[in-house]
Amino acid sequence: MSDIDRNTSSETPAYDGRPPRERFAGPEHLFDLAAVAESLHGESSPVRDGHRQQTIFHRSHLTLVVFDFLEGGRLNAHRAMAPVTIHALSGRLEVSTGTNVYQLAAGSLLALDPGVVHDVHAVEPSRMLLSVGAVTDPE
Repeated sequence: MSDIDRNTSSETPAYDGRPPRERFAGPEHLFDLAAVAESLHGESSPVRDGHRQQTIFHRSHLTLVVFDFLEGGRLNAHRAMAPVTIHALSGRLEVSTGTNVYQLAAGSLLALDPGVVHDVHAVEPSRMLLSVGAVTDPE
């Protein structure tokens, strides 16, 4: 999880054990995504569904989660009732929706509207940044 300076922005790569209220405090946050993902990869905790994940930011309007996938790791079909982006940081991910299958190489970003059912499969060891926005009223 993120390491957030309580007064201003900070950049710290690994989870420091502080409670979420402290980690997510402050008006500015800088993240070294490669370092966060690398710390996840090196964790001794068990891997679940072929991945480890860490919420690096969580506020009412935005949640950011970094994933480190082993080859074959996956997130089974699910939906968020908010806008979602899936940003492949490294490796190769396959994201399936009800209508398409997307191949995401490192640097690719997929944006999904609220309610789109999708799953994520790591074709090879991969890292991903998931962003979930706030639920918005229909326009």
